[in-house]
Amino acid sequence: MRQIIKNRHIVNDDWEVLHLSEEDTPDSVQVPDGKIVVPLQVWLHQKINLGMRSQIGVWLSSHEQAKDIGAEPNRFALIAIDFPKFADGRGYSIAYNLRTRLGYTGELRAMGDVLRDQLFYMQRVGFNSFAVRADKNIHDAIKGLTDFTEKYQGSVDETTPLFGRAQRESLSQ
Repeated sequence: MRQIIKNRHIVNDDWEVLHLSEEDTPDSVQVPDGKIVVPLQVWLHQKINLGMRSQIGVWLSSHEQAKDIGAEPNRFALIAIDFPKFADGRGYSIAYNLRTRLGYTGELRAMGDVLRDQLFYMQRVGFNSFAVRADKNIHDAIKGLTDFTEKYQGSVDETTPLFGRAQRESLSQ
């Protein structure tokens, strides 16, 4: 069973991610039973049937937007965002918007080309679950969550920037 990092622990992944083949279309693909994460387009085309399932998640491609999920993101137990390549940062904005603008409180997973160097920054924008690239050591990758001890800018995990949190001595001494 594949392992992921979830809430700062290495755990077995009990979700299956559905990827469309070249023959599949979002409206006709058969979604298997169980804990399944479907592409956003499959959800949008089959939401009447899939909406009755409690163990359904959705994943977004980097070109999609958080608002495309709709007004009720908390209906999903899991929302995943695909990082097609290390240098594609659009997923950070999607995650931030899911947490801050849409109020998503569930599991938010980074998947795809996810590497240790990104984990600290991904958790800052709201990710709490990471499917590290299969050819990388997950035990090494989890250390990336604690690479830095201080955060300068405000974000999802610490809304007040450092200058607002730091105690300063008076300059008039």
